[in-house]
Amino acid sequence: MDTRRLVQWVSAIISNAYLKGFASLSIYQGVGKRVCVPVLNCYSCPGALGSCPVGSMQSLLGGYKQQFSFYVAGLLTVVGAASGRLACGWLCPFGLVQELLARISRRKLHLPALAKKLKYLVLLLTIVLPVLWVNQAGLGSPYFCKFLCPAGTLEAGLPLGLGRPELRALLGSLFAWKAAVLFLILFLSIIYFRPFCRSLCPLGAYYALFNRVSWWRLEIKPEDCIDCGCCSQVCPVEINVREDLNSPECIRCLRCRDNCPGQAISFGNGRKEWSASFDRR
Repeated sequence: MDTRRLVQWVSAIISNAYLKGFASLSIYQGVGKRVCVPVLNCYSCPGALGSCPVGSMQSLLGGYKQQFSFYVAGLLTVVGAASGRLACGWLCPFGLVQELLARISRRKLHLPALAKKLKYLVLLLTIVLPVLWVNQAGLGSPYFCKFLCPAGTLEAGLPLGLGRPELRALLGSLFAWKAAVLFLILFLSIIYFRPFCRSLCPLGAYYALFNRVSWWRLEIKPEDCIDCGCCSQVCPVEINVREDLNSPECIRCLRCRDNCPGQAISFGNGRKEWSASFDRR
């Protein structure tokens, strides 16, 4: 197992380490839930020890006081400014699920360019809808979590909805819709690489804004590049690495760096290179 895959598994296990929750199909509500993880990991997952930043932000925006969470925004900004979409590529449990499904078929279709832009619209709607779309009491809802988020359906909706009889009796058309979205994305993950992350994830869209300016980012030494094209050939998100090295689509998987025969690509801050590697040749 390479280093990145190991980190992904460790992140998924630590984020969902409340074993009692899985055994009793209950939700942990201790002090850990006051802290947000930097990736999508549903608050209502039986094993979740922390809160999802997207759900937390929406809940506050849609509440009586319609508060903007500077804590959540600050956390995500620090993570993004430090390393761009590194959290997407190394820490996100739902990203891991999509990558495991991607191994079923090596042949992948090209994701349309328009689909890659859609996540920015989802990010905008995630922020504004809880404020603008309110009920008679003046309350909004976490609409992304309610209607779209496949991670929440996989981690919370399925185990709690199907595992607890009192909840199973309440399942209706909304659950059917969320289940359909989840299974569609899981199917698409076989023929596209991480389709949800690249087209619909608001968190990925936010981190993408920092890719070109993050403190730690990819760099290339022109004098060592032999223009072989290996970096672009191994890129799972279809980036032309030479022309768009720190593309907003880059999830920092570092395959380009680790497969560069001339070792012309590095991941660092201009003074120090990050030494973590999963198969450096």
